[in-house]
Amino acid sequence: MSIAQLDAEPRKQLLHEASPAEWGLRQTMAAAFRLGYHFNWNRVLSNHISARHPDRPDWFIMNPYGLGWDEISASTLVTVDLTGKVLSHEGVELAPAGFNFHSGILRERPDLNSTIHVHPVAGVVIASTMEGLVISDQTSLHIYGQVGYHDFEGFAQEDEEVPRILRDLGEGKLLIMRNHGLLSVGESVPEAFMLMRRLIAACEIQERLMATGAEIRRIPQEVLDFTAAQLATKKKKRNYAGVEWAYHLRMLDRIDPGYKD
Repeated sequence: MSIAQLDAEPRKQLLHEASPAEWGLRQTMAAAFRLGYHFNWNRVLSNHISARHPDRPDWFIMNPYGLGWDEISASTLVTVDLTGKVLSHEGVELAPAGFNFHSGILRERPDLNSTIHVHPVAGVVIASTMEGLVISDQTSLHIYGQVGYHDFEGFAQEDEEVPRILRDLGEGKLLIMRNHGLLSVGESVPEAFMLMRRLIAACEIQERLMATGAEIRRIPQEVLDFTAAQLATKKKKRNYAGVEWAYHLRMLDRIDPGYKD
């Protein structure tokens, strides 16, 4: 696959054939890719964001193999069915590991509409420690009780691993894949994105704390529970994902508006 292929007829067809809902989702996804690149989440051509097709729940949209996150735009994203058949860009390849568990999650969890999987340095560092993420500060408290763990089994391209990923994700929306990377899921791309933003921030803080060599000060359990209750009340009153996502879009429009094409 080349960028030239994605600049050709399939992109022109998408502009005319995609419904307003699909085109809006494609622009939202492309924004998430460009923002993720800006925040240094991905590793070269690896890592993926996927979302359920708004018009066909048995289809989804994701990035093709061969494009960097900074190159992705609305019309270069690929529509795929749950068996892996590419429906929108003939001849385009998908990364096997990326397709495997993204499709598995969306197939088995109809309540979810988006998945994000990344390998940020701080996330891989924390994923490679025995203890994992320590809830030790106000930032990490935002995701307290939402993080699961999945043991490394090799490249996540085997069908039989998907049920174990789902089991370890449980009712939460964040998963630390040990010795590997991070996964977030959501009812929308903005929700999955903002959850991942918080998880990575928590990992970055812990990585710096560990580098000091000092003992990490633990938050007492009763304070953890009290603060979690405070946050739950705030989230009922304010759509943090929506407000913060809107800000990120305004920022992206200033620095890298090409995602919309």
